[in-house]
Amino acid sequence: MITAKNLSKVYRIAQPVEGRFGALRSLVRPQYIERRAVDGINFSIEDGEIVGYIGQNGAGKSTTIKMLSGILVPTGGEVRVNGLIPHKDRKAHLHNIGVVFGQKSSLWWDVPVIDSLRILKEMYRVEDKVFQKNLDGFSDLLDLGSFINQPVRQLSLGQRVRADLAAALMHDPGILFLDEPTIGVDVVAKERLRQFILEVNRERGVTVLLTTHDMVDMEKLVNRVIVINAGTILYDGSIQGLRERYGRQRRMELQFDGQCPALVLPDVKTEKMRDGRLVVLFDRNSYTVDEILSHIRQMGTPIRDIVIQNADIEQVVRDIYQEGGRAV
Repeated sequence: MITAKNLSKVYRIAQPVEGRFGALRSLVRPQYIERRAVDGINFSIEDGEIVGYIGQNGAGKSTTIKMLSGILVPTGGEVRVNGLIPHKDRKAHLHNIGVVFGQKSSLWWDVPVIDSLRILKEMYRVEDKVFQKNLDGFSDLLDLGSFINQPVRQLSLGQRVRADLAAALMHDPGILFLDEPTIGVDVVAKERLRQFILEVNRERGVTVLLTTHDMVDMEKLVNRVIVINAGTILYDGSIQGLRERYGRQRRMELQFDGQCPALVLPDVKTEKMRDGRLVVLFDRNSYTVDEILSHIRQMGTPIRDIVIQNADIEQVVRDIYQEGGRAV
């Protein structure tokens, strides 16, 4: 289990001093400002969950992951992972977690992938049988065979992330922290990575905490999402609950047998498409579908086809920030 209680992290940032002797004054008596990256957050994650942790750039996602993994020491509050305090019980803690940072590899840049994996085997004291079993399984799931003998510097981004995932799980950790693992990765590689994450969660019971800007990752991987903004948690619950709270906008596309009518209603946006469709955007708290259709039918043009869409998760997240980041 992962728990955070009133967890916070404050950075002290040195400020330059202007003037002729500014550099000297900065050296002798530096001045700082404080930036609160994480501000008293609380959550718990049960074993075997896949939880999405989302927010804008600078919201505090990566800082949280680094505190959970033991890289950063919290300024205040408490964090425990399987009963251990990450930055204090670092050695024991590292044996039960895997971490992948999408923008930074944990592998050795100039040596082949297989050599990096063997180095990690020795570092974590993984038994030969376990290492070979994991290597065979990950090679199959992640298609490592085509590049396992290449240096990391020669890999594409998608290949490198797949190798990093194998490295993070080679010692059979129970928890996997993923910080933007699919950033910049092509669509085919993303789908392979998603399937792999679902597989290790299902077959090995690995608990996953995932930060991402890719809303498709959210839709396909997680049932629970934590939304953070300016270091504060705005929402913690199911994706469906998030949609019900924030995803008010609905989209209706209509095809007509005849000329497209002009619909004018308060707080309803319409757009006529080149192919003759009418797109109607409305707030579900202001209008029902039947009410919109009733107004359109009164115009007398027969409706040939209707497509109704709820707000996708990306629109929902945008709505959260447009509402000013009120916690729920």
